[in-house]
Amino acid sequence: AAPPGPPIYVDLAYLPGSWSARTVDEEFFRRIRSLCYVVSGDDHLKEGVLRPLLDALLTAKHQWGIDIQVTLIPTFDSLVMHEWYQETHDRQQELGITVLGSNSTVAMQDETFPACKVEF
Repeated sequence: AAPPGPPIYVDLAYLPGSWSARTVDEEFFRRIRSLCYVVSGDDHLKEGVLRPLLDALLTAKHQWGIDIQVTLIPTFDSLVMHEWYQETHDRQQELGITVLGSNSTVAMQDETFPACKVEF
């Protein structure tokens, strides 16, 4: 458990992947308040904890008590993410959470990949 203290406000936070993703819970989102959360780590371990992680964001954001717009940036395509988005869309809007999808493609050397631009 984290020691008591005020929340920490940041512009951008990367959510851990693999086994470390299990450490992201409601308390994490209560303490680390970010304008943008990047959800990375397209692997089978992340899929297993993705839904509880996303639900924890909704629960904690409701308790912030201040109106801060939050952007969630997934870096991979996921059925779990799509289902969560559809099932909780109204709640996301109430809480000021936007899930950013990417239609852009970046080409570098011999590789192309989806990308999005985040400005502060």
